[in-house]
Amino acid sequence: MGGITTDIRTGLAFCTRLPLGRAAAPEGASLARASWTFPLIGALVGAIGAAVCWLADTVGLDPFVSATLAVAATLLVTGCLHEDGLADTADGFGGGATKDRKLEIMRDSRSGAYGVAALVLSVLLRVAAIASLADPVLVAAALIAAHAAARATMPLFMLLVPAARRDGLSAGAGRPPLGSAIAAGVLGLLALLLCLGVAAALMAAMLVAAAVALMAWISLRQIGGQTGDVLGAVEQISEMLILLTASALL
Repeated sequence: MGGITTDIRTGLAFCTRLPLGRAAAPEGASLARASWTFPLIGALVGAIGAAVCWLADTVGLDPFVSATLAVAATLLVTGCLHEDGLADTADGFGGGATKDRKLEIMRDSRSGAYGVAALVLSVLLRVAAIASLADPVLVAAALIAAHAAARATMPLFMLLVPAARRDGLSAGAGRPPLGSAIAAGVLGLLALLLCLGVAAALMAAMLVAAAVALMAWISLRQIGGQTGDVLGAVEQISEMLILLTASALL
């Protein structure tokens, strides 16, 4: 139980800005080992967003406003961790001519046109998908499924795609244990099935699997592997696909 508690606190410290995980700073192998908790932490983030959406709906706000507040709540809880990775990846892959230049751009804290465009599209698509559901129960199901399953892709991606750098968060963590990656995948799939139902869950899983495979191929061609920023981009793309699937099928 002590190991499980430590892993959960490490996952909280990495994936959120909640004070619950501060005592377990994420680093190196401990983060890779704790990666199985990412879907659990994602479910918590999704539940917080759902609660904010429900409160906004209760006071009579427009569904689009409620959805915007829900996404804003998840951004606040996570500190825009994965959004930052999406922006950096878009800037690096879109703006660099060589592998070294792409990696250099991805380490720059400033966002360029590619990064800003990616962020705008990510937020707009998520807000629109949530707003289209209208029913707070469906919103809750979609948010929990999306945040849980999207974070399940990260340890799987780390396991399958080598690190592009010798330093940095992803390189320092290394490849997660096989058991941690499998556990994350199982938890992510369970979240999809329980929240979306069989048909929508299978559709979302297939779309996410295709997106992860495509991102793996692009990352290997662009920079020779993955980085923490690429992992953030994978999470964001997966989250968008799951919310869009929920919007279309629920």
